[in-house]
Amino acid sequence: MATRKRPLMEDSSPADSFSTPEKKVSVVPQPQTETETEYASWGVEGTCAYLRREGLEQWEDAFRDHGIKGSGLRYLGDAELEKMGVKLLGDRLQILHSFRRLWEIKAEPSKVFNDPIHGHVELHPLLIRIIDTPQFQRLRHLKQLGGTYFVFPGASHNRFEHSIGVGHLAGELVQALNNRQPELLISRRDILCVQIAGLCHDLGHGPFSHMFDGMFIPRARPGYAWKHEKASVQMFDYLVAVNHLEPVMEQHGLVLPDDLHFIKEQIAGPLDTDAAEGQKWPYKGRTENKSFLYEIVANKRNGIDVDKWDYFARDCYHLGIQNNFDYRRFLKFARVCDVKGQKHICTRDKEVGNLYDMFHTRNCLHRRAYQHKVGNIIETMITEAFLKADEHIRIRGSGGQMFTLSTAIDDMEAFTKLTDHVFEQILNSSSSELDEARQILQNIVCRRLYKCLGQTQAGKPTTVTQDTIHSWEADLAQAVPLSGATGVALQPEDFVVSVINMDYGMKEKNPINKVHFYCKEDVTKAIKIRRNQVSQLLPEQFAEQLIRVYYKRKDEASLEAAKKHFVQWCMNKNFSKPRDADIMAPELTPLKPSWGSSLEGDEEDGSSRTSNPGALNGTKAKTQLSF
Repeated sequence: MATRKRPLMEDSSPADSFSTPEKKVSVVPQPQTETETEYASWGVEGTCAYLRREGLEQWEDAFRDHGIKGSGLRYLGDAELEKMGVKLLGDRLQILHSFRRLWEIKAEPSKVFNDPIHGHVELHPLLIRIIDTPQFQRLRHLKQLGGTYFVFPGASHNRFEHSIGVGHLAGELVQALNNRQPELLISRRDILCVQIAGLCHDLGHGPFSHMFDGMFIPRARPGYAWKHEKASVQMFDYLVAVNHLEPVMEQHGLVLPDDLHFIKEQIAGPLDTDAAEGQKWPYKGRTENKSFLYEIVANKRNGIDVDKWDYFARDCYHLGIQNNFDYRRFLKFARVCDVKGQKHICTRDKEVGNLYDMFHTRNCLHRRAYQHKVGNIIETMITEAFLKADEHIRIRGSGGQMFTLSTAIDDMEAFTKLTDHVFEQILNSSSSELDEARQILQNIVCRRLYKCLGQTQAGKPTTVTQDTIHSWEADLAQAVPLSGATGVALQPEDFVVSVINMDYGMKEKNPINKVHFYCKEDVTKAIKIRRNQVSQLLPEQFAEQLIRVYYKRKDEASLEAAKKHFVQWCMNKNFSKPRDADIMAPELTPLKPSWGSSLEGDEEDGSSRTSNPGALNGTKAKTQLSF
């Protein structure tokens, strides 16, 4: 049988025929000068100077005679050049091609990421340099949804891919505005800074994301005002300094320190809040005519930003929950309009219903996933374990100084080493100092969780402090049912009270009241659309407070007693009737008149519900009960 092997060439050896081709390195084009990236600020002579650099000096006099400044270059077309005396088509095309390069951002080779949410994402080389740092790679080890992963098995995604998605969407939105409205004079620097801010907005998250800054730090360091946005700014400064990125940023056309200020202000707001207080324009990175750029990554005005767009799509995908908001439609209709001297991102008036759907989607995600009763108590248990392990965990920081879990936020070198892996570090430790913390985490792994007694609501949302929580836990232990003592002594430390505030992102306010719209007839005029102009089926209120109570002990007698104590406590506090109250304590619920009406009776007689959960049929429940 004839061989199928190809014969070797006489001058080659087997080794030569299978040699690896030499890697070809792409040559990165030289970045444009600062003057070229800010072409919109040129005067007539600046335009002429650019013509000379491009070898088009023969047309200087024509541009000078017609007073063509940098701000008018994007409006310059073939017809205008012909009127200026550029007769040959080839000359006109050469001039237009030369000018077009000024506002094309994708002049440098980029890398492509295949993302399950956004498809193939193309990122600028400077963004790649930031991604390829230990401080950014740390985000691979921080679960996006923290303890929710213990409930939803698909929610295994991390802050790393979310941050890449936000950086991508930030570029998509600013590019859409740039293409639709050239008069905004959005520069390459602006686009790059917005993308970097989107990429780095979550650098400051701690282990298990929001659990760390929302539950652990407030209990570990009471009174210390710390949020992950503040840490993101500190981590960004550390990332730039330790990786020597300032020269790289300047090579790619950024102007320092102004652009660094702009990036950090997009993440956390004005950097010097004391100096900014009372000022009409509190930002230093960009002037007021670029105010709309601060609404892209973290919109402090109404909450519509690319951060939400990515986590809506990404979280729904991994949770297995339907996402009813399509950010691509918003991109199609986004425009910038003048509102009282400032420029704001607006959308078409017909999109107002979709925006209500967007905030409703946010609320549904919190209700169904982020604030799931099991995920909520797992994060509470992790917090308890971290508190018990806090002083026994040592993390080396700058200068060899050692930090604990709660103090690592004071040193970015130490904080870089703090990820979700601390869970396994405690769980697998053999140290006797970590016995209590390890036992709590073993209970989580073996699913020996605290039992949720139920959920209730106060008549109206109230400010709840740690002292309030401790007081309520003591009251629960003492809330002996009026039908008689249960025969079991309950202790305050066996109860866990969790208070959850649910809203549309602006507490009790309607965020749509902060959104501006435009009509098809006049795309330059910004208008407001009130709720009663949209639909009668929209929510009347935009915030509510949920109170959940958990019990730690597992024996049946104590658990049954705790359930009755919980129902009695709700009666004493004039809170709403827990959903399972009739099953947990059927002998108690008839004792409270406002709990006695059945749902069927309410529907039959057509009585309306009031905003007070302790009141039915229009009659307020008494604050004090006597029997």
